[in-house]
Amino acid sequence: MHEVDAVIARRLDSGVPLVGQVSRYIISAGGKRLRPALLLLVSAALGHTGPQRFNLAAVVEFIHTATLLHDDVVDESTLRRGRATANESFGNPASVLVGDFLYSRAFQMMLDAQDMRVMAILADATNVIAEGEVLQLMNMHDASLDEAGYLRVIRSKTAKLFEASARLGAVLAGADAGLEEASAEYGQALGTAFQVIDDVLDYDGDSHEMGKNLGDDLREGKATLPLIAAMARGTPQQRDLIRHAIENGATRELDAIVAIVRETGALEVTRAAAASEARRAVACAQRLPRNNYSEGLVQLAAQLLERRN
Repeated sequence: MHEVDAVIARRLDSGVPLVGQVSRYIISAGGKRLRPALLLLVSAALGHTGPQRFNLAAVVEFIHTATLLHDDVVDESTLRRGRATANESFGNPASVLVGDFLYSRAFQMMLDAQDMRVMAILADATNVIAEGEVLQLMNMHDASLDEAGYLRVIRSKTAKLFEASARLGAVLAGADAGLEEASAEYGQALGTAFQVIDDVLDYDGDSHEMGKNLGDDLREGKATLPLIAAMARGTPQQRDLIRHAIENGATRELDAIVAIVRETGALEVTRAAAASEARRAVACAQRLPRNNYSEGLVQLAAQLLERRN
């Protein structure tokens, strides 16, 4: 990861000072670096330890960071990772344009691999993520969204880059089709579990630990799985209250809605869905060669369910 950070720092250089300033602002905020870590773990589990893994790990982090910059503008977010978002600090135009810079820099860096398969995986992932963003936008304030529709969004918007990161690790290692698919499925399952737990924490987390405002999903009119489960299990009055809040992006009743989510067992239902995805990830990791790196993938999936931020 130190090598990846070195690549990130080197490739953020730009002749336009504001580009480097905004890029460094959001990347220096930290984050879990799960996507690059996933690529490194999979490639090493399958026997690849060449330097190109550091370059591609930085690529997936740049793509992820670009999506964060754009997301925060679309969602009108003001807090991420415990401090003001880039759009709050530098304005929406700078955030959008620097996000574009990070996308284009990522595609420049992909060329270093001199592998059309790598290009295809990342181009496809970037396209699917964009579709997921638009799909989520279309679903805003839609209280009729069901679990299948919710999963379709998060598997496009969030899990796709996890899947691509894991698949890239296998491609770098020259793995056969079976191991490549096991790696990619691991990434998709891990990414899905990650987002489901993230949605749990919007109703059962601590804003200081999470580094974002609780209730943001509700304010944005997102029908996430805790709300979908609460409406399915609640009384007609409880359903009406949640439906009205989603349709209007109203947070006035946030405390009451959090109470409903907890009383109806919706958090347990949602955590069970995340646990199912984590078990799927573990099963995929166990199809890889047995070594410290594949064991790390197993531990990563298990520990994901314990995250509090």
